[in-house]
Amino acid sequence: MKNEWPTLSYADAKDTYQTLHLLTQIVGKIKLAKMPWVNHSWHVTLLVTPTGLSTADIADGDKHFQIDFDFLQHQLQLRTSAGQTRSFDLEKLSVASCYEKIIKALADCDIQVKLNPVPNELENPIPFHKDHLHATYNPDHAARLHKALLLTQGVLQQFRAKFRGKSSPVHFFWGSFDLAVSRFSGREAPRHPGGVPNLPDWVTQEAYSHEVSSCGFWPGNEAVPFAAFYAYIYPEPEGYKEAAVRPAQAYYHQEMREFILPYEAVQQAENPAGMLLEFLGSTYEAAANLAQWERKALEVSS
Repeated sequence: MKNEWPTLSYADAKDTYQTLHLLTQIVGKIKLAKMPWVNHSWHVTLLVTPTGLSTADIADGDKHFQIDFDFLQHQLQLRTSAGQTRSFDLEKLSVASCYEKIIKALADCDIQVKLNPVPNELENPIPFHKDHLHATYNPDHAARLHKALLLTQGVLQQFRAKFRGKSSPVHFFWGSFDLAVSRFSGREAPRHPGGVPNLPDWVTQEAYSHEVSSCGFWPGNEAVPFAAFYAYIYPEPEGYKEAAVRPAQAYYHQEMREFILPYEAVQQAENPAGMLLEFLGSTYEAAANLAQWERKALEVSS
């Protein structure tokens, strides 16, 4: 089978990734302002679509609207149930300009929104309306990231289908700029210490209120300067970091407290989806066994 997973380079694409991270935060905060609270902040996430990322439906009184990042046409698009549409190009667009344009587009459609303009989960954030620094959008880098998200989503959906306990959707968190899926044991967890930059501790504590095994993909950051897949459990049981996981390219990152599998290893594999499923399965099994989860009750019988 032809290897269709795109090559990704954090070093080459980080300026585009950083700008997109902030643009998704603007759109995500609009969703946060309008949606009722759902456990673990699942109401604020974005969804991967055939063309990009989407808020999906958001209600505003009798009107409904949706905001989409289109990485094929390289636009940000707004649509309403009243037939109104607005769009603007993502190229050469600063964070401040995007913030101004999307707030104006919503107002033009009689949608009022109040949001905190300070980015979350970032050190020393610049308020959206003052951020003229981040203004890079490379269409090729965005298109490659989108394809990687689509392919990863398909594998995560297969993995999710093997679990019948409480599980999250496969969804995109704009705070941490990653695609994730989480499995829960059903038992309460110790109170999380919080400490995430520019995020209230109560949000983190509610997100980690119950034992959880999470996995996903992100395109890289300064701590891990390459695209990678990850897996972790909270609370982490003794022996987890020493667990034997597969494939051989996977390793435990001491600072992140997560198992890491470089995206490049999957992209270059003969069977990328098979390698990724092996990583997801082996890290989950190590977590669930060491934490003594009731696996027979939680998993779908093969």
